[in-house]
Amino acid sequence: METPPVNPVGEKDTSQQQQQWEKNLDLTTQIKQQPRDPPTEILELRVSPDPDSQILENPQETEKPAAGLEGDSDKSHGSASEVPEPLQASDLWYCPDGSFVKKIIIRGHGLDKPKLGSRCRVQAFGFTLGSVLPEGWTELTMGLGPWREETWGELIEKCLESMCQGEQAELQLPGCSGPPVRLTLASFTQGRDSWELEATEKEALAREERARGTELFRAGNPESAARCYGRALRLLLTLPPPGSPERTVLHANLAACQLLLGQPHLAAQSCDRVLEREPGHLKALYRRGVAQAALGNLEKATADLKKVLAVDPKNRAAQEELGKVIIQGKKQDAGLAQGLRKMFG
Repeated sequence: METPPVNPVGEKDTSQQQQQWEKNLDLTTQIKQQPRDPPTEILELRVSPDPDSQILENPQETEKPAAGLEGDSDKSHGSASEVPEPLQASDLWYCPDGSFVKKIIIRGHGLDKPKLGSRCRVQAFGFTLGSVLPEGWTELTMGLGPWREETWGELIEKCLESMCQGEQAELQLPGCSGPPVRLTLASFTQGRDSWELEATEKEALAREERARGTELFRAGNPESAARCYGRALRLLLTLPPPGSPERTVLHANLAACQLLLGQPHLAAQSCDRVLEREPGHLKALYRRGVAQAALGNLEKATADLKKVLAVDPKNRAAQEELGKVIIQGKKQDAGLAQGLRKMFG
């Protein structure tokens, strides 16, 4: 008798298990191979020249691509957050007296600004108005020092008064076609506002400004002298009534500077301030007469000069100026008469 095959079902099961195991192995191999494609694509994107060319358009960020290529996503995000915001209209500051426009390049931090007595560490570039300010880092003291007497001194001081620590700004001067000058305020010490000073301190500072202004005037520098007199007056304006008698002398000296600078309108106003306090101030009367003559107000000029001569008949300056005014008046009358003859002739 032939014996039947041993466990045919078992062989069949074994064959089926072998086939199932091979299928599972193929499926597992496919699953393991699938995730490899995306990293290859990501690597290709990272070495693509497009991001590099875009970043190199901003020279200030030339070091950032290296961090990005290393896959440091945290550093890359932090760098992006440090990119400065675009300038807004609030980044432009117009000096109240119209002497310049400030454009903020880098915003400072905090709310404090330099005050009287603050020692400021600044960096300046591009000042070409005859300045001797060294380009690079230097230290300036607000309200003190000969640097304020230069053409650029008052400009820089006004700008620093509007800056915060760490701020960098460009200054554009009206009517100046050249490149803007740049000023950076790195740090400054605590100062005081003028209203925080005692009356005696203000008067002492004003006397120093007046003395320096007189030296500059005698040296033939009426422009710098006028700045000294103006600063002294600003200190004394905050004193309680009746104020300091020093203001009378300062306004009279300022008028003399303004006449030499070709500013007769301002000179007449300065003399008005003097004559409000001292109606018989001879120098103010004479200088106002000269200013009125320059403005073409011959009647007013004649009246002021005659007042001077009424008190001091031997005042040669007043005599000469009155003679010029009389001649100028005759020329005006002759021109007016000629115009009338042409009109009605």
